Amino acid sequence: MILSGIHHAAIICSDYAVSRDFYTRVLGLAVLAENHRAARQSWKLDLALPDGSRIELFSFPAPPPRPSAPEARGLRHLAFATADMDAALRHLQAQGVAVEPVRVDEYTGRRFTFFKDPDGLPLELYETG
Repeated sequence: MILSGIHHAAIICSDYAVSRDFYTRVLGLAVLAENHRAARQSWKLDLALPDGSRIELFSFPAPPPRPSAPEARGLRHLAFATADMDAALRHLQAQGVAVEPVRVDEYTGRRFTFFKDPDGLPLELYETG
């Protein structure tokens, strides 16, 4: 196998300022680089997670909406690991983020839940320990 891991996930947002705030302030991701691409009327924000993986947040003029809920063909959701589900839930709820009821993975016994980013992209919290 020549793959060594996932480097990044790319997300296109509809409102750059709102999504930038969500991913940096609400989720606490660190900004690695931020570039305005004038020729494309676009922003590209490189964000880091503590494990070294990254999210690239893009803005484009009038991006089309996601075709449907998580069962649309393609990327289903983006899952973030958390060592403390209860603390993560308290933090999200204090920021006004609606979180689904916590469920238990029937195969691993681990707790998980879903919430959405400002554009409705489904995000998951998965308790790792």
